[in-house]
Formats: sequence, C-alpha cells, structure tokens
Amino acid sequence: MTVTLTGTNIYSLGKYSLGNSADNGMMPKDAEKTNSINLEVKMIGNILLNVRYLLAPILIIVAGAGVLLGGIMAWLGVVLLFVGLLVDIATKFETTGVGYDENGETLGWPTFQNLTMYFMLPVFVLFQLVMAWRLYTFMALGGAEGAVIMELIPGILVMHEGITGINLIGATLSSGIFIGIGIIYGHELSHTKGFGFVISRLMMALSGSAHFCYAHVYNHHLELASEDDPATAPRGRTIYGHYPLSYLGQSKFLYNMEKERLSRMGVPFISWQNRWIRGYLMAVPTVALFFMAGGWIGMACLATIWGISNFELEALNYLEHYGLIRVKDQPIDYRHNWDNSTCFTAWFFIEIGRQADHHDRGETHFWELENVGCPNTGWGYFVVFFIALVPPIWHWYMRKRLAAWDEHFATDEERAIAARLNKEVGYEGTPFAGDVLQDAGNVDLGLRSAKK
Repeated sequence: MTVTLTGTNIYSLGKYSLGNSADNGMMPKDAEKTNSINLEVKMIGNILLNVRYLLAPILIIVAGAGVLLGGIMAWLGVVLLFVGLLVDIATKFETTGVGYDENGETLGWPTFQNLTMYFMLPVFVLFQLVMAWRLYTFMALGGAEGAVIMELIPGILVMHEGITGINLIGATLSSGIFIGIGIIYGHELSHTKGFGFVISRLMMALSGSAHFCYAHVYNHHLELASEDDPATAPRGRTIYGHYPLSYLGQSKFLYNMEKERLSRMGVPFISWQNRWIRGYLMAVPTVALFFMAGGWIGMACLATIWGISNFELEALNYLEHYGLIRVKDQPIDYRHNWDNSTCFTAWFFIEIGRQADHHDRGETHFWELENVGCPNTGWGYFVVFFIALVPPIWHWYMRKRLAAWDEHFATDEERAIAARLNKEVGYEGTPFAGDVLQDAGNVDLGLRSAKK
C-alpha cells in the first residue's frame, strides 16, 4: 500500500472535512467556529509543509555542535548517518511536493526556503571553523582532553578544551558526512542566477568542487544518460570507480569550456576571467585555515572531509541515473532518471529525488517538483546508498530493475545498446515478480514515451 501525503490533501483537510455551514444547516455561531477551525487547520498544514525541509539544516547544526563539544559527541554525525538509514527504511511511503491551493498558487514559502538555503553558507563556514578549532586544540594539547570548559549535563555531556586522537577521527568523519549532505543546497542554487548562483559557488568551493556549478548545468543537464555525461554511471561501474571519474570528468568539462570561451574572447587561459581557476582559488581560504590549525595533519583531515563530501555528491549522481541509456542528440525524457520520492528522502534531501521533473524543469523550485511517473529504484537514498557501498549486492539489486527498464521504457536504439552492455558486464537477465517496475508497460505513467 502506498500512502501519499500532499500539500493539497493537508490543505483540504481544513477546507472540506468539516463541511460547509450552509449545507449542514449550522447556526451563524457554529459556522463562525467552523470557519475558524478550518483556517487554523489550513495554517498548521501549510506550516508543516514548509518546515519539514528543515530536517537537514537542523541535523547539520546538531552534527556541528557534536564536533564543538568534542569527546564522544564528536561521533554524533556518524551516528546520525545510521539513524538516517533506519528512518529511511521505516518511511518508505511516498510523498509529494507542497502542492497548490484552489487558485493554483503554490503552498510553498519561497522567501523562507531561499533564506534557509542562503543561511546554510554561514553554517558551513562555521562548521569548518569549529573543526579547525578542534584540530588546533588537538595539536596544542598533544591529543589530551585538557580542562573542562563546561558541563551541560554533569558527568555525561562535558565539553573539554582538547580532543583525543580517536575522537578527532570521529569529528573529521562527522564533518565530512554533514558538509557533504549540505552540498544539496549548492546543487539547488546552481540552477539560479545572480546572488543565488554566487552562494552556490561558495558552498561548493568549501568542498573543493566549485566546478560543479557550471558542469552540472551545462554538461549533466544537457548530456544526461549519454556517453558525454561523466555524472551518469554506465552499467557495471561501482560507486567507487564512479567517484573519481565523475569528479574529474566534470572538472575537465569546465576546463575545456573555459579554454574555448576565453580563446573566443582573445583572453589568455591564465586569467582572472577563467571560472575554472577562480573556482578552485575560492577554496584557498579553507586550505590555509586547516594548514594553520594543524599543519600536515590538518591537510589530512581536510582531504578526508573533502573526500567524504564529494563522495556523497557523486553518490547522488550515481544513484540518480545508474545504467540508464540515451542515444546522443535524442530528447531527454522522464525515463532517463531514477526517481525517489520516499518520505524521509524527499524531506531530508529537499526533493532532490524528483529527478525526472527536475531535469524537465531545471529552474523550478524544489518544493514545486512533482511525481511524474518515471522509474523508481524502490527505496530511499539512505538505503540504496548503503546497498551501493557493497557492489555485488548493488549489481544484483539493479540488474533486475534495469532489465525491466530495458523492456518497458527503452527505445529500440536504447535497447540495442543495453543488450550489448548487459552482455559485457554480465547483466543479462529478466525482471522479477514484485519489482517496482513490473507494471511499467501496462500503466500509462504520463511519460513522453518513445513507445507512443
């Protein structure tokens, strides 16, 4: 059974479930009371629709607070990652975006959502400053915890001046995990212009991947699921192999794009106008901060943080389009995406799983994205991420879904390519009963399908 929670449904709860006073023969006072209750329910529903997207910001701040406190709390971000997995398993039912009112106006709060995304930039800066301070205290005290600064819960939740080596590892892992999760805001703002795009570039620079903002929009969105898109993982590739190939491939795209652009302008490649160079220079303050805080140990910590955060970024690319095929120069369709609209994934990752609608309407706000009936991997991002970490299980899981995609969604040209690739990587097989794609060929999913 699939439970669908929509903005319209929550809104309608207040408008319709209590009935109309005239229809029910209510007295004026009863009607006034009913209208007041309707308004309250509507307001509460609208608030919940919008504040649910604060899940990630709140947990990012909590993980940062754990690093600040030090001690065993430095591992809080790691613990929260596994808690997220359990919650994702428990909330497999699907949701939708915020929806629209009876006048066709979005129930989303654009100012609130945009300010939240902008606010995440200083949060990430502060997170890195906290991590650098923890690194500095480790170096200064030689790995000793030192004096007690404060006791939030005496004997249980204590903040020490220093941090031990093992807990510094926890702080580094927690920082990498939640700074990486914060990249979702950099992704969202990369589809904007002006101030929002600058914020996106700065966010991505904090993880050493400022090239993403241009490569994502001008390469990935235009070359999706083709051989010219380094962000799309072909069948048979592991998540570990995809990480460096996608990261370096996107960086290479911006390098070549700037080389051609500057050449047409008659400007030398080594120039302040080079957005590829300028993007990496934006990361220099972070490098300097960690080097001053901990020398080469600081560089190792920063490399780990950047390694984890970019791994998470490329993992999302991996999960969103794995194994899907599009013939170059053919239209990008809904079917070239794996959608993911399970509850916790949708709220935590600010609807990034609605890939089909996102690639169709790239500049549409995340809260306005909708289900469009495209292929779905069946579980939330936390679950499929952990599956992908074990390649044999991942390939077992996906080869059957790809077989269903080949049968029900692929064009004749795409199916021919798929047959060749399946033979090369050992993916020859058939869909299994109960697969989430089993009815794809029998139900009109609203696709702009090549079969029509």
